[in-house]
Amino acid sequence: MAVKGSIIKSIINLKDALTPSKDHLEAQEAVLNGLLEKAKNTAFGKAYNFETILSSNEKSKVFADNMPYFDYNKIKDEWWHRVIAGEENVTWPGNPDYFALSSGTTGKESKRIPVTNDMIEAIKKAGVKQVEALSNFDLPATFFEKDIMMLGSSTNLNEHNGHLEGEISGISASKIPFWFEGYYKPGKAIAKIDDWDERVALIAKKAKDFDIGALSGIPSWIELMLEKVIRYNNVDTIHDIWPNLQVYTSGGIAFAPYEKSFNKLLRHPITVIDTYLASEGFIAFQDRPDTGAMRLITDNGIYFEFVPFKPEYVNEDGSLKQDAPSITLSQVERDQDYVLLISTVAGAWRYIIGDTIAFTDIERAEIKITGRTKFFLNVVGSQLSVNKMNDALLEMETQFNIEIPEFTLSAVKIDHAFYHHWYLGTSSTVDNKKMADVLDRLLQKANKNYKVARSKALKGVKVTTVSPEVFSDWNGHQKKKGGQVKMERVMGESRFKEWEAFVSRSR
Repeated sequence: MAVKGSIIKSIINLKDALTPSKDHLEAQEAVLNGLLEKAKNTAFGKAYNFETILSSNEKSKVFADNMPYFDYNKIKDEWWHRVIAGEENVTWPGNPDYFALSSGTTGKESKRIPVTNDMIEAIKKAGVKQVEALSNFDLPATFFEKDIMMLGSSTNLNEHNGHLEGEISGISASKIPFWFEGYYKPGKAIAKIDDWDERVALIAKKAKDFDIGALSGIPSWIELMLEKVIRYNNVDTIHDIWPNLQVYTSGGIAFAPYEKSFNKLLRHPITVIDTYLASEGFIAFQDRPDTGAMRLITDNGIYFEFVPFKPEYVNEDGSLKQDAPSITLSQVERDQDYVLLISTVAGAWRYIIGDTIAFTDIERAEIKITGRTKFFLNVVGSQLSVNKMNDALLEMETQFNIEIPEFTLSAVKIDHAFYHHWYLGTSSTVDNKKMADVLDRLLQKANKNYKVARSKALKGVKVTTVSPEVFSDWNGHQKKKGGQVKMERVMGESRFKEWEAFVSRSR
């Protein structure tokens, strides 16, 4: 009998039962008030008159009216360069001990995003909330005695100008509480290894020593790790190594495109729980089994705003036009794509995180990630979001009985006409022309703007299939392998030329 597991499960169930349900609107009002109050004496708070906002009866409206939108470049150039240089009380009291490095998807220099002690505490609290939510899933007591494999970036943080920096998954893993260390795999020694391939090779070598019950990490990198463990140990599925594997917590991107190829690595189905941890904070997690959506964490140091995701509101680089209208949680509608804005206990203010989301349940504040503002393809009016792309490729997987876990595309000009050139990652051999025709029909059916564009300036679709490994090799070539790295779905012209040259060399 799993005595320890039964005790842990009982404690989690009791804690969840005793935790009162939150009013999300009231929670957000309290968070905004707390953020303004704590930051009112910072340079940023004084510049934007936080004292005046706090005295208003319409704080959220005055807050939105008096402050611009900030993307990373804008807030860094105007404020965070002072934080990075070591100045105190700039956008948040004090100066952070940590900076999260976010390499993004364009191959440029890493972003340095402040991670304050308040943010670390908020991430810990969110993690506890997610553990408590496990009481809603039908997991046996034995599950709570098994190891958890967390495949993030290296915990070997670098010292820079008096602070430590690394990817947020590495910072979080380096701060795990002592009581969790016995469950945490691959363990501190392996987790500190910077080279992703070396780290995974050691995981594969030691895999039989682990009793893994849960996995956590970005789907593409978890899938590659599982493949290497399976291949190294010469078995058919990951359950032949880790028979007690029951849960996978995904993170940061939609799991659906990876589901079919991921399931081929399993002996039997497991519970998939989505998690939304970004470099700027722990935003949402799935807290019940009968949905694929995630609940916004509305009471834990992040204030949310939303801008309808429409072409007229978004610049080509994914930033927002300053006259784009924003709304609060009280005004959102279901199934509408929104650009997500956050203000946080790390000193991010009206910050464009770069993701688009849609609400699936407003009362529960449940959302799904629908794409990235930078991955919105609107050349010649096609208005394609990543969500529409993913849906079309899922249908393609069904029609052709194949897996397409990875893709990227660009609008290219051929003989004075525009085409969408798709690179699809698949191990199957399918006629590219047939795939292009089906993909084109699916997108025309799903998106009226795309259909109109196809009757005018957008002359056609081209498909090139490559091995899924090319995508991870590309990220490795960009020195962005593993961790929080996400493949760029839509590329500009010059970036796409680099991609095509890399693919050509890889063949």
